[in-house]
Amino acid sequence: MTESTTEGPNSAHESQDAQMVLEATRKSAHAECLFCGKQNPIGFKLAFRARDDGSVHAMFTCERPLQSYPETLHGGVVSALLDSAMTNCLFSKGIVGVTAELTVRFLRPVRLDRSVEVTAAVTRVRGPLYYLQAELTQGKTLTARAQAKFMRKDQAGFAEEHREGEAQHG
Repeated sequence: MTESTTEGPNSAHESQDAQMVLEATRKSAHAECLFCGKQNPIGFKLAFRARDDGSVHAMFTCERPLQSYPETLHGGVVSALLDSAMTNCLFSKGIVGVTAELTVRFLRPVRLDRSVEVTAAVTRVRGPLYYLQAELTQGKTLTARAQAKFMRKDQAGFAEEHREGEAQHG
């Protein structure tokens, strides 16, 4: 992903605002998430940070219990990290979104016992869809990247299903 190297006079203030929005949105809509939720007792509690260019990033340590092949992080974890980054990028804009489509390209093995950085950015908005991209790097090596389409959660049928479930169980 490309980062903006030019900063406007309010860019630091804007990233601080985006960080506040990200944290408030995550707390209200995603507190128990396995990857970024602060209230999940077994969660990873990823600490996504908003950047001046509108992207987000977080660090993650690839621990042995997440292994697939020897010395390699499980591909499902890689995919979930990329998805989580894109979700938190939307949170930084006050948007609660759900993944409609996710395409992951695995470029290099992700090694265990090392940290990775995951980043994400919105690339465009078209109608009800938000298009995002994410990258996972280990050291200076790009190990995986993803593209995804997201929809606002309230437009994806979640509200109706929840009400139906309450009627059935209530």
